[in-house]
Amino acid sequence: MTDGSGTRNGAIEGPEGYDTCSTPIMAPFVGELLDAVDLGPGATVLDLACGTGFAARAAAALVGPTGRVHGADHDAGMIRVARDRHPRLYPDIEFTVAPADHLPYDTATFDAVVCQQGAQFFPDLDTGLAEAARVTRPEGRFAATVWAPVDRQPYFLAQQRAVHEYGGPDALRHFARAFAVTAEQLTTGLRTAGYTGTAHREVTFGITLPPLDTYAHAHLAALWGGLIRQAGGDDALSRAAALVREQLAEHLADDGTATLPFTAVLVTATRLSTPRVPGDL
Repeated sequence: MTDGSGTRNGAIEGPEGYDTCSTPIMAPFVGELLDAVDLGPGATVLDLACGTGFAARAAAALVGPTGRVHGADHDAGMIRVARDRHPRLYPDIEFTVAPADHLPYDTATFDAVVCQQGAQFFPDLDTGLAEAARVTRPEGRFAATVWAPVDRQPYFLAQQRAVHEYGGPDALRHFARAFAVTAEQLTTGLRTAGYTGTAHREVTFGITLPPLDTYAHAHLAALWGGLIRQAGGDDALSRAAALVREQLAEHLADDGTATLPFTAVLVTATRLSTPRVPGDL
C-alpha cells in the first residue's frame, strides 16, 4: 500500500525515492562532470535534464553568490523534489519544468551546460543537443555523462536480470533506455549542433552501496516499483530484490554492503565561437 508521501511498504517510491537511492551512484560522478566545464565564481550554468538536481546543487557551490544556476527537466515530480532539496547557502537555483528539445532560455545564456545521465531521456537527441548549443555562449563548455554498456557493470547487470525476470517488457524497456545513448552518438550530435573539440573518456569509480538487504529493494521500488508489481504482483518486488542480492553475493562485505565498479562515459565539447556555415565540416 502507498501512503500520501509515496511510501509503500516502507520503500519510498517516485522522485523522492530516486533522489535518495541514486545519490550513492550519481554523486561520485558529479565532480568529474563539473571539472570538465571548469566552473568558477560568477559562472552561469544549466543542468540539463537535471532530474532531482545532483549536478545543479554541486554547481551552485562552485559558482558562488555571483553565479547563476538553472536546472531543467521534463518531469514535474523530479523538479518538485529538486526545489525541495537544494541548499539555500548559495545563489538560488532556478528549477524549471521543460523538455530538453524546447528550453525556455535566451540564446547564448550559459557559460556551461552539463547533463548527468540525462541525454538518454531527451525526447529527441539531436534536437536536444541543438537546443543546448543555442543556449551556450560562444566558446562556452558542454559536458555530459552516459553509462557504459550494462554488461560491464555488475550492479546494473544484476538489476537488468531482475527486471527481466519480474518486471515484464514495460519495465525492461524503461531500464534499457538508461543505456540507449553512446559516446559516438553524443559526439556526432554535438558536432552537428555547433560544438567543436568533442572528446570522450571513461570514468570508473568503485562505489560502496548501502547494505543490499534493504538497498536493492528500495532502489528497485524507486525506479520501477509500480511496473514490477503490475507485472508480477505485490511480492514480485521482494523476489526481484532477492535476485539482485543473490547475483552480487560474492561482492558482499560482512556488514552487507557491496563495493562495485560503475563506469560512465564523459563527453565534452566547446561551443563554436562563430555560427557554423552550411556546408562547413
